[in-house]
Amino acid sequence: MAPSKIELERQDRARDAAFNKAMHGETAQSTGGFRAMIGKGGKGTDAQRAAVDEYFKHWDNKDAKDETEEDRAKRTAEYATLTRHYYNLATDLYEYGWGQSFHFCRYSLGENFYQAIARHEHYLAHQIGIKEGMKVLDVGCGVGGPAREIAKFTGCHITGLNNNDYQIQRATHYAAKDGLSNQLKFVKGDFMQMDFPDNSFDAVYAIEATVHAPKLEGVYSEIFRVLKPGGVFGVYEWLMTDDYDNNNLEHREIRLGIEQGDGISNMVKISEGLEAMKIAGFDLLHHEDLADRPDPIPWYWPLAGDWKYMQSVFDTFTIARMTWWGRTLAHNFAAFLELTRLAPAGTKKTADSLARAGDCLVAGGAKHLFTPMYLMVGKKPEQK
Repeated sequence: MAPSKIELERQDRARDAAFNKAMHGETAQSTGGFRAMIGKGGKGTDAQRAAVDEYFKHWDNKDAKDETEEDRAKRTAEYATLTRHYYNLATDLYEYGWGQSFHFCRYSLGENFYQAIARHEHYLAHQIGIKEGMKVLDVGCGVGGPAREIAKFTGCHITGLNNNDYQIQRATHYAAKDGLSNQLKFVKGDFMQMDFPDNSFDAVYAIEATVHAPKLEGVYSEIFRVLKPGGVFGVYEWLMTDDYDNNNLEHREIRLGIEQGDGISNMVKISEGLEAMKIAGFDLLHHEDLADRPDPIPWYWPLAGDWKYMQSVFDTFTIARMTWWGRTLAHNFAAFLELTRLAPAGTKKTADSLARAGDCLVAGGAKHLFTPMYLMVGKKPEQK
């Protein structure tokens, strides 16, 4: 007798948990990405190598000139595994180089990096209308940085959904450390087929996470299902703008570099994102490319290595690490850590992939081909 769907899911989750234990050991309890990389117990070399091989098989020896629709279809078919292994490899580097909120934001003059990150999260909570005591879902919660900030800002209760065991452990650890365990919980799940009952949440948000979905209408439809009638969903979506031309090789190279360095199987255009919201059933209350606001500082400045955008002494490291000499130093440092086995094999390859993505993100932003903050706010109609 063939195993049931529930039994297969149980087996998959047990397998993921075992792999997480083999790869990350006890490092989920470390504070900060660098300590996690070289932390207590260390990373499992064999599991790390398996994650590197499984992730980069989609990208090695492939370039934009030779990319086919079949290549994109293969990545899309394996979106869950691709995304899970990407964050197995990249989470510590994200925390070390960026912080615990894995997203971009807008900037104001005189505002430091972390203030801007928090303001971007507050703005989304405001757009959705999150209030104290509401039951809220964070789709693709990372290590819980935005959930902690929004919980403190609004007083709501947030459930973070994630398909990566390591990130769930880190998010849970940080929530307890901040005294927020009574407001936050983090659960394992696939956002294309959530375990929550219909009409479970007062509000839902996603911050630069649903781009990992194989089809936006699929994840948006699941969000629609678990949202209560009259509830609001707000998303900062990664999208190619309608200036993007897939027949233009330079445009394709930019898209592919972003996808490879950020664990994305297949990005689509703004027009397709808007259509996906409508197909899912949402009444669009607002949509806007926040990257098009006339801000004095572009959203991609932390990746550009340009000193003219420095707002305070605290931005020194942020800018320095993206200059040519900062990247060279980081490249050699990653190689040294790997050579001396202080960091696991594949650290340098992953860091180099992130650096390539950074270049493509800057180019995509400067050429108006890509946005990481297309804001869509949709309401689930009231039941009649």
